[in-house]
Amino acid sequence: MNDSPVWNRKEIESPCVRICVVHPEARICTGCYRTIDEIARWSRMTSEERHEIMTDLPDRATTLTRRRGGRAARLKRG
Repeated sequence: MNDSPVWNRKEIESPCVRICVVHPEARICTGCYRTIDEIARWSRMTSEERHEIMTDLPDRATTLTRRRGGRAARLKRG
């Protein structure tokens, strides 16, 4: 048996919940509330950048409006 300690990363985990749908107007993922740019850069961000985004996510969730009505509602707007 190996008695060496297990390596642990101290990085902030991704907020991804595997519901990857981008809101058409807000341009934010409706699953994790990150922008496309934040999602793309996540693995290259510093812990401080990730922490700042993570603290902003709950506020984004409350401002994101849900689409309702499907295709018929979109046609009425058009």
